[in-house]
Amino acid sequence: MNILSFISIFAQANIGYTTQDTGNVSGGYSYWILFIGIALLSYIVQANLQSKFKKFSKMPIGMTGREIAEKMLHDNGIYDVKVISTSGQLTDHYNPTNKTVNLSEGVYNSASIAAAAVAAHECGHAVQHATAYAPLKMRSALVPAVSFASNWMTWILLIGILTVNAFPGILLAGIALFALTTLFSFITLPVEIDASHRALVWLSRAGVTDSRNHSAASSALRSAAYTYVVAALSSLATLVYYIMIYLGRRD
Repeated sequence: MNILSFISIFAQANIGYTTQDTGNVSGGYSYWILFIGIALLSYIVQANLQSKFKKFSKMPIGMTGREIAEKMLHDNGIYDVKVISTSGQLTDHYNPTNKTVNLSEGVYNSASIAAAAVAAHECGHAVQHATAYAPLKMRSALVPAVSFASNWMTWILLIGILTVNAFPGILLAGIALFALTTLFSFITLPVEIDASHRALVWLSRAGVTDSRNHSAASSALRSAAYTYVVAALSSLATLVYYIMIYLGRRD
């Protein structure tokens, strides 16, 4: 739930966009319910993810996250990607710019099923990069534009909402920028799901996981994927809301 959504609803209520008739008021309440529902769903998904990783971090395995990552990279013929440790919790990521698999300290040094799942997932992105996986290439190409949009869209949207009757073009520009970030969220879904699939296949094939713990690795990565699904749905709902504000402006 983006805080700008709350600001925009408040702004509309005060300048009369959603109080023109009973139908619009009901529509406003419906969006409040939708946004609050998404916020609660996001909280539940995050809490579930943290709970599972805490549980699976106590399930030992024979290799550390660093060793898992290096083995998966080498098994896929990748030798130009470095595995490094990064600070924070669940800050693990693959950086295609400098070809590094960045593992949080709790994953890098941990010999647990949770660490194995995370390390293999991030290496899944490295394999995608090496094999020119189309959705990853598309997402990487959008990064500069999305970075620009993220820096400016909050202010443009807020100004656009407050001046929508006089200068509707400002809000339309903000919507275009937000649409770009929404597109990015949806392109991210197949990238993350495919990386998890590659990770699980390799973990089983390499004998890192077995019948006793493979389901735990699968459950951990599935919970992580849900966070991206909720983020994409939240972004889409917010985008539709801004479009409704634009379409409902007074001519």
